[in-house]
Amino acid sequence: MPESPTTRLAIIGGGPGGYAAAFLAADLGLQVTLIDQEPQPGGVCLYHGCIPSKALLHVAKVLTEAQQAADWGIHFPSPQIDLEKLRTWKRQVVRKLTGGLGQLTGQRKIRFVQGRACFLDAQTLQVQTVSGEEEILSFTHAIIATGSRPATLPCLPLHSSRIMDSTAALDLPSIPQNLLVVGGGYIGLELGTVYAALGSRVSVVELTEGLLPGVDRDLVAPLSKRLAEKFHSIMLRTEVVDAKEETQGIRVILKGSEVTEPEQIFEKVLVAVGRKPNSEDLGLENTRVEVDRRGFISVDEQRRTREPTIYAIGDVTGEPMLAHKASHEGRVAVEAIAGHKVAFEPHAIPAVVFTDPEIAWCGLTETRARTEQRPVRVVRFPWGASGRAITLGRSEGMTKLLIDPETERILGVGIVGPGAGELIAEGVLAVEMAALASDLKLTIHPHPTLSETLMEAAEVFFGQSTHLYRPRRP
Repeated sequence: MPESPTTRLAIIGGGPGGYAAAFLAADLGLQVTLIDQEPQPGGVCLYHGCIPSKALLHVAKVLTEAQQAADWGIHFPSPQIDLEKLRTWKRQVVRKLTGGLGQLTGQRKIRFVQGRACFLDAQTLQVQTVSGEEEILSFTHAIIATGSRPATLPCLPLHSSRIMDSTAALDLPSIPQNLLVVGGGYIGLELGTVYAALGSRVSVVELTEGLLPGVDRDLVAPLSKRLAEKFHSIMLRTEVVDAKEETQGIRVILKGSEVTEPEQIFEKVLVAVGRKPNSEDLGLENTRVEVDRRGFISVDEQRRTREPTIYAIGDVTGEPMLAHKASHEGRVAVEAIAGHKVAFEPHAIPAVVFTDPEIAWCGLTETRARTEQRPVRVVRFPWGASGRAITLGRSEGMTKLLIDPETERILGVGIVGPGAGELIAEGVLAVEMAALASDLKLTIHPHPTLSETLMEAAEVFFGQSTHLYRPRRP
């Protein structure tokens, strides 16, 4: 069995957390081996998640805006969808980005191994390559960045081409005449938006009382209203209790207070009920790494596990399962390994739902403030008072700030509307820098833009918004 040289840092998983860690480590002069099952770095986000879904959501946006143009007196013929060409374009996007990451890996002289890794002990990995070879890799430190996978439902047929998870749905095997989306979280709603724009009649089932559980209701409201028009049905407080495959589709048994037809047949079913960490089959039992009952690896503020030589980052360490969180954690872990004084302690991790309209938030939310009984002043600027939003024909949006009533420090930001994901970074900076409402108010924003809704929301706090009359409360 060939034995590879000892590496300073072994990283298992080439997603946004893994390759960000690998690149920084190499930049700091560490010898790095990066191990992943894909042919190039990128991980689930790039191959089967963030990137392909956003490419398809852009297509959905174009189709929707073409329809909306009729309100402005511009009429387009019905679109002709070339599904194979659409698939090819999506693959080209992924290929371009993964190719770029492969090039950056080579430029940094990182050893990339395509295969699976398993811990033999706290400083040794057994690596099974895709070519069938096996090697023993000794390391000084290791970072686990193995990510997560779609969760499943036991009541659904396990092996059916009519049952899709998010990965299969992004492959666009077909455009079903009718589609059931199980789960009203961000993955289900984003993919439901894509398929609805492409022509599917989409129904959504959500077990809780509202879409996007945990997100502030005032942010979700404009999206719920718009999706109610685009989707065939949205059934809340509803669950799938049974399902079986038939010739014409999947016969689903639904149970819930809003169900009018307990039995329905769908051409395809998309399961989007969350994700599970990939912490199995890593040989963690051969180390002191601890895993909780949900499969998440326990780490400290430097992302170190209970095994001093092993760190873990990203989805495998718990919520929120976000690519940008994983990237930041990866950099923190590498800094710690390099001996720098560092900790993962962000005040605001932005979250974005790339639906139409988009929803974005960071820092303290109203939901959490209410749970913690924390005093907070909430100010809102409706986009109906935004000149830019009106020129876009999208005045349903809203920008809100959560402000400490005593210090006037900005604690949280929430935005709903087109481009919310691009706007939230200013809110993240405000929270991280402990900015005051007056700082945001006095920052000159370009006009007319959606970004100035942040400034005007701060003006609302002082009762001085130019385009909204809201006298300050005594």
